[in-house]
Amino acid sequence: RNGERWELQLKGSGKTPYSRNGDGRAVLRSSVREYLCSEAMHYLGIPTSRAASLVVSDDGVWRDQFYNGNIKKERGAIVLRLAKSWFRIGSLEILAHSEELDLERRLLDFIIQEHFPSIATNDSNSYLEFFSTVVSETANLIALWMSVGFAHGVCNTDNFSLLSITIDYGPFGFMDAYDPNFVPNTSDDERRYKIGNQANVGLFNLSKLLQALKPLLDPRQKQLASQILKGYSERYYTRFTELFRTKLGLLGENEDDNYLIAFLLKVSL
Repeated sequence: RNGERWELQLKGSGKTPYSRNGDGRAVLRSSVREYLCSEAMHYLGIPTSRAASLVVSDDGVWRDQFYNGNIKKERGAIVLRLAKSWFRIGSLEILAHSEELDLERRLLDFIIQEHFPSIATNDSNSYLEFFSTVVSETANLIALWMSVGFAHGVCNTDNFSLLSITIDYGPFGFMDAYDPNFVPNTSDDERRYKIGNQANVGLFNLSKLLQALKPLLDPRQKQLASQILKGYSERYYTRFTELFRTKLGLLGENEDDNYLIAFLLKVSL
């Protein structure tokens, strides 16, 4: 009724062609967490998918909750999730990897036309503008995560939205006290996705997006895209600082602000 289009997705309804070796099911425990957290993130002002409903299943689902070999039967559930789009960096990456470039180009044109109205699809630099927007908005999203102490437990390219919204609430968590080594995923033994590494993982995923786009870019555009990617860190750091200045009620900018922010974070360890 607001002239918006939302895509519906069921999580936990069973196997799909993309389930790999999994059963495509979900347990009540994780489904409740996804429902509550996605709504909390929305009201915190952080771009996210939303939860429309949660239905409890009578079927049991076998899960090893702590990945320690202790498998138990749990109550199953299905979450109806909504987002403007469920396309991810991995959606383009897989097509580039399999050299399905015509299909990748068609998909990219569709995504730009449907979700990036400020970009003219007939512009020869439309893919470059698209990449620039995703780089900027991804930096903004991760800075917002950090501003509330949110850690996404699986930050791979399949879980990073091309619309730069928070999707796929599998393992996740909020820090009780600042700890850059905080990891909400008990299976992440290498701490690859620890909260202090989220910005770096964002850069890694954007580099994979650039790699997927390169076959569709000319030499000049490739060079410009590489420069855009180099600007990610500055964009993230600027947004991170803005958010923490606001949290602290600081008026204007001071060269000592970054020191104060770092000092206060260390104090809360």
